[in-house]
Amino acid sequence: MDVKLPKLGEGADSGTVVSLLVKEGDRIELNQTILELENEKAVAPIPSTVAGVITKIHVKEGEKLGVGQRILTVTTDGQVETKSAPAAEEKPLAKVESTEAVEEPFAINEDSQHQESGGKPGVTPAASPSVRQAARELGIALNRVRGSERGGRIGMVDLRTYVQRLQKVAPQPTPPPVTQKSATATVDFSQWGEISRKPMSSLRKVISRRMAENWSTIPHVTQFDDADITALLELRKKYAPAYEQKGARLTLTPFALKALVATLKKYPLLNASLDEAVGEIILKEYYHIGVAVDTDAGLIVPVIRDVDKKSLLEISKALEALAQKARDRKVSLDELKGGTFTISNQGGIGGAHFTPIINKPEVAILGLGRSVMKPVVKAKTIEPRMMLPIGLSYDHRVIDGGTAARFTVDLVQAFENFDEQDVKL
Repeated sequence: MDVKLPKLGEGADSGTVVSLLVKEGDRIELNQTILELENEKAVAPIPSTVAGVITKIHVKEGEKLGVGQRILTVTTDGQVETKSAPAAEEKPLAKVESTEAVEEPFAINEDSQHQESGGKPGVTPAASPSVRQAARELGIALNRVRGSERGGRIGMVDLRTYVQRLQKVAPQPTPPPVTQKSATATVDFSQWGEISRKPMSSLRKVISRRMAENWSTIPHVTQFDDADITALLELRKKYAPAYEQKGARLTLTPFALKALVATLKKYPLLNASLDEAVGEIILKEYYHIGVAVDTDAGLIVPVIRDVDKKSLLEISKALEALAQKARDRKVSLDELKGGTFTISNQGGIGGAHFTPIINKPEVAILGLGRSVMKPVVKAKTIEPRMMLPIGLSYDHRVIDGGTAARFTVDLVQAFENFDEQDVKL
């Protein structure tokens, strides 16, 4: 009996074998972990769906796998596959040999479209002016769209559904092949001295691809400022021992998360996403904050859910637990999804202001540098104060400079006037 790769989750159809935990001749049990698979930035254990003796291993470390691809052949000892096994067989091997989307011809038969939508050629269906304008901008004929409102009237939801269906059947553009002349990596650097080569890991390739996409598709602007955190650090020093007794480390980042969410509630645009297909801004009423974690393998951004509903103690514990899971590469794919805003704190490393790249589909990201003691004029006297450099990168398609500037001013105030009641246990 073959053991095949099951579906890992929503949108997770492939991955790279990080480690094989079994060998031919081994006896395995039902649900025993047989390999670890890297998908995007998460490493997931893959269990066996049968019990028996391994007669053949069809994969190796570093190989890319797709859903339904054979992993092992096992001589079973009477145990049956779990319910996840049939799902793994939904996609035949021939269609998952590549991790890239398989292209299919994109052709829409107008007659079938009219038949599906119930519209008639030459007849303009009922729709509001805003829907008609959106359809014109998208280049869509409304008589191809099925209306779900009374009398067959077409609403914005119908238009969005039609666009999403087109996106599903449309082929993904294939990037042009890299030629020897245009690829920097093909330069023979050894002609000037000794070199060594290091292959990019799967995680580094994901980071590289996403950073390039985020930077090239989002018009970035970065707003800089400095926050006086002298009083905040005194609060931290005062309550850190009590937090340690509760099993939590009280660092600057939990304070930053608390101040950030309080400010986001005043400026919902910065907690939003842009639906480019229909030209709508999606305002989210939840606050799931991604925290960039520097690991040996690369940058990983796990998400802390419902930060607005957590105490500073709960935030501290959740932050430490997720950061450790990220460093151990044990963070799950679900823990990397659903973020509404991201924060990147480089204070533990060093440096001052920097320009963080927005984590799409979010529209803003906050970068924190290392706080330093600076002379600051207060009440016409110069005082030494601990100043925290901050940088807010935002999507200029959604957020105007005035909004970003006001957000930054209020965020600075949230740092400087942190309520001690939020720190007390």
